Amino acid sequence: QVQLVESGGGLVQAGGSLRLSCAASGSIFSIKAMGWYRQAPGKQRELVAAITTFGRTNYPDSVKGRFTISRDGAKNTVYLQMNSLKPEDTAVYYCAVESVPGPTYWGQGTQVTVSS
Repeated sequence: QVQLVESGGGLVQAGGSLRLSCAASGSIFSIKAMGWYRQAPGKQRELVAAITTFGRTNYPDSVKGRFTISRDGAKNTVYLQMNSLKPEDTAVYYCAVESVPGPTYWGQGTQVTVSS
């Protein structure tokens, strides 16, 4: 059984910073990529940041330059440093781990609220 434990969400004022962490444990044969998604009320879940085992990162334009994803391969942990937060960043943030040959595992979600 695979578990993803997220931490670091909370309430912050606009312009502030938060750091999310996600630790994966259990029987994961091989990890292809780790990432963060978010879902705001009434909206679809969207990719926030992803990083492959080779360190290649991917960000949408909405967070580029403000968010940074990193990982500790030895600990199967992925981090998301979020700076210059905006009210529109308010959402539930989910950690995702894409394994080889599959499936993709999801965390339980952590709330991030940015007040104006």
